[in-house]
Amino acid sequence: MIYHRNYILTIGFIILFVLLLSFKNWDLKQGAEKEDKEKATLIKLDKLAIRPDDGDTFFYKDLTIRILGIDAPEIIHKEHGIFKDQPYGRKVAEMTINILRKAKIIEYLPFQDDKYGRLLAHVFVDGELLSIHLIRAGLAYENISYYGDNGFPDLAEKILKAVNESPMPPFEVPYQWRRRHQIRK
Repeated sequence: MIYHRNYILTIGFIILFVLLLSFKNWDLKQGAEKEDKEKATLIKLDKLAIRPDDGDTFFYKDLTIRILGIDAPEIIHKEHGIFKDQPYGRKVAEMTINILRKAKIIEYLPFQDDKYGRLLAHVFVDGELLSIHLIRAGLAYENISYYGDNGFPDLAEKILKAVNESPMPPFEVPYQWRRRHQIRK
């Protein structure tokens, strides 16, 4: 009887050990995927090929790049049902293009395309996140709290830290403004 109970306990411990080991390996794989994204190669941009759009989006050659981690005020985009500028929209659009034009090095870390066909990416200007420049100027809201870190937890943490150290933007949150002013077809 004692032998039988010891046998069952031993088998139970072996099964528990195997389960714990497989969960640990699964967790390591998940962590490795996030590390791989953050160690992904930055892609350098030729600033002469950059064209402005709005405060959180710009054109590069045949790409439309949407800056990850922020939401900036809207400007007129009739094709998207936006028929007037949100307050500060032009100011942040000008600031974004000026930062890009004055930069020595512009790079981006791609994530994926969004439902509008834009490439979502973290954009770096002379080694610093462009999103942080705009947050520190009080010209963008963070949107990590809504969309998550998109597999870049260290960059998301930097953006959130900048939010806590920066002035509150003086305009309505852009997604709320869009909800009230965008005319849908």
